[in-house]
Amino acid sequence: MNDIFGLIKTLTDAHTMGINAAASLLRECGCRVIIAPKEIENALDKISEKSSRSRIAAWIRDNGITKLGVSYRLDPVDAVNIVGRLVSFLKSERLYETSDAIIKNIHFAGLKPACDMIEREYGGRIKTFRGGESAEETLLVMGVAPENIPKTIIQGCKYDKELINFGKEIINSGEYEAFKAPQRKLYPEFGTMRDNLQLRLKNNFEGGFQPLIRAHLGPYSADSTRKQCLDEFNLWCRELADKGYLDILSIGSSQLSQSNFGENWDNKINGGGVPVNSEEEYAAIREAASPMLVRTYSGTKNVLKMAKMYERTINNAWNALSLWWFNELDGRGPNSLYNGLKEHIETIAYVSTINKPLETNVPHHFAFRGCDDVTYIVSEYLAAKTAKKYGIESFILQNMLNTPRSTWGIQDLAKSRAMLKLVKSLEDEHFKVILQTRAGLDYFKPSLDEAKVQLSAVSAMMDDIDPANVYSPDIIHVVSYSEALFLANPDILNESIRITKYSLNKYRKLKKQGLMHNTVSEDIASREGRLYSSAKRIIEAMESNIPNLYSPEGLYLAFTAGWLPVPELWSESDEFISAKCWETKMVSGGIELTEGGLLVSDESRINKCISNLPDAKYILKQKYGVIV
Repeated sequence: MNDIFGLIKTLTDAHTMGINAAASLLRECGCRVIIAPKEIENALDKISEKSSRSRIAAWIRDNGITKLGVSYRLDPVDAVNIVGRLVSFLKSERLYETSDAIIKNIHFAGLKPACDMIEREYGGRIKTFRGGESAEETLLVMGVAPENIPKTIIQGCKYDKELINFGKEIINSGEYEAFKAPQRKLYPEFGTMRDNLQLRLKNNFEGGFQPLIRAHLGPYSADSTRKQCLDEFNLWCRELADKGYLDILSIGSSQLSQSNFGENWDNKINGGGVPVNSEEEYAAIREAASPMLVRTYSGTKNVLKMAKMYERTINNAWNALSLWWFNELDGRGPNSLYNGLKEHIETIAYVSTINKPLETNVPHHFAFRGCDDVTYIVSEYLAAKTAKKYGIESFILQNMLNTPRSTWGIQDLAKSRAMLKLVKSLEDEHFKVILQTRAGLDYFKPSLDEAKVQLSAVSAMMDDIDPANVYSPDIIHVVSYSEALFLANPDILNESIRITKYSLNKYRKLKKQGLMHNTVSEDIASREGRLYSSAKRIIEAMESNIPNLYSPEGLYLAFTAGWLPVPELWSESDEFISAKCWETKMVSGGIELTEGGLLVSDESRINKCISNLPDAKYILKQKYGVIV
């Protein structure tokens, strides 16, 4: 095809994964794609200025752009205004919707409210992307003819199509609504302060093994007092406990609960979440939630002190630590990266003394910042081996599927299997891996009916990660189908759990009858093998070149020297320049490390990181006074 696609976003919008994924798909179809440089992004930001409009027009003309894609995932009103000004000036320049216009179509990707307004304003002439579209959907909406879509993409998306069709049948039938809460095996410690995850897994359910269900939940309203928010949450806890679908309640606590616990919150912005600010309030939540297990995220400062408080008040089902995250690096807390690592490892050592499980919610945080699939795997292995070194015996391997959401299902399986295999290689009589799976944070479409289908589909995929193991996954973190539109309440959460568990059981029955996709395919095995060998090679190089890798100093050097690429890290600090100076792009449904558009070999990657180590050691010495 002769069309030239121009893709543009504003400079203020740092979300680049969607544009990069679309560009990669179009290029795989043989299309020419021009991604706007920063000066053009800046011009779109300032489109009300005549000089900015001139630069955009010149960029379109100079590149012969015939189809224009605009992305803006920030404020919907701003998005509509930007598109409106853009369309108006393109018409005035006779570039769009005139007899001699060179731009045939304009497409827009953004939040649902912006898409709704733009579709109404332009009568559907501007096609919109709201998130969650498949590779084929994206290409067809962009105007790529079906015959021009490569067979590799069609075949690569076949598994995803089958899962979506499966999900449609489940939701359309409505049979999941009759799914009953399982009967749990009772034991002396059940529902008491002596209960724990290991006992729940060991005793499980009457009638055979079922994955434990965990969900993150919490109401908040700026129009309500703090007490009213807490009272409502306690009511939710009692309702969930009474219905019996949920096994593990994860408290959706306020950012202030994590960063300023026990302090005066006057004149501080809550930022959403349950505003818990005393030990008595945590204890009341645990009592209201019984017999569910209860857990919450770590503090972002005083991490060890907070972990001990959680143990006293809610008998924390397990601790979740982010190692490199929840600090100054991502704006979630006051700790520097190095001091955050020290506090986290100190807390890991404490958790090991009370024989509680540990979850490191690590790999998806790297994925949120643009890492490649190998880094996703490597980061979790480093976290797991660190946990083992400091005495953890039960390690919860959290695997967020659909991250980024444009990932093909077969690549998700390959990545998940490679990570599981690598982390399970650490198992021995003192270290066991517990697999916890979940849907992606931004996976669901902003349509409740479509999101229910997606939830059913991703629930089925969870069973394909370790298909020969009837006890896998151990835990499912259910993300409610309303995620893209609003926070779930107990009714929505319970319906999401019914969809998840019914879909899982139905999918297993269909697989036994040979009626579903063969996930033991050569393509998946080949992808898994390549990811596994690359991850192992990089880990071995890190262990050989970074002194005491599994320590605060070692993990700091690993990040600062660029062993864990994060090209979309927002931090502008020179401290992390080697971590950011990478490129990634989507290739055949997965995220690959690139340089100048070309794939980077393991050897080149390793050599570059080794060459960065002296600078990383210098920063560690100068900034923190630590010599390694």
